[in-house]
Amino acid sequence: MNKNFKEIINKVDFAKQDGLVPVITQDNETDEVLMLAYMDKVALELTLQTNYAHYFSRSKQRIWKKGESSNHTQKVQSVKIDCDNDTLLLKVIQNGVACHTGRKSCFFKDLTTNEINSKIEIDTTLAYGVIDTLYHTIQEKKNDDPKKSYTAKLLQGKENSMLKKVVEEASEFTFAVKDNDIEEIIYEGADLMYHCLVTLASKNISPDRIKQELTRRFGLSGIEEKASRIEE
Repeated sequence: MNKNFKEIINKVDFAKQDGLVPVITQDNETDEVLMLAYMDKVALELTLQTNYAHYFSRSKQRIWKKGESSNHTQKVQSVKIDCDNDTLLLKVIQNGVACHTGRKSCFFKDLTTNEINSKIEIDTTLAYGVIDTLYHTIQEKKNDDPKKSYTAKLLQGKENSMLKKVVEEASEFTFAVKDNDIEEIIYEGADLMYHCLVTLASKNISPDRIKQELTRRFGLSGIEEKASRIEE
């Protein structure tokens, strides 16, 4: 680590929150609050080195450069620290939008009225992919009215009921494969994937964690992978 960066990073109290600090990110020109995220020491170092915002994702359990998938990067103009040395404030030039929903800011929903006060500026489905977009949509529906949202009903209901749906959809998918019904395989596969994503969302596990595990297994035979689990 560059000596100057080390001295700067050591000013930040990472100990209070298990190695992480919250980061408020504002538009450099308008001061609009764009998002809140977290950094660890490595993310802060990368931010200082590159002048582009890097964060630590608690759901993905890894460092990510803002815009790595969407190209909606944040060029850092300044980094400020609060009086307790445990919160950072970034002023950035935002390329594109800050929110995965396609809105400029992540703060667009009124807590008391549920009113949406900003419009979607960019369709981010192509940038993030349908799986990640669906996962985030599921997360957003956690606190919706279960009488109006099937997703909210699953997430707010009994865990066994949610898991029963996963087993049910897996069975229907299996029967579709057994019947060699291509359309049903696709349809039931989509249902199964949706219910798996709901279950992941209930545990705040990002699909990115699954991708990381699959990546880890590349070059490792199924027999070797199973053997490694037995050894552990």
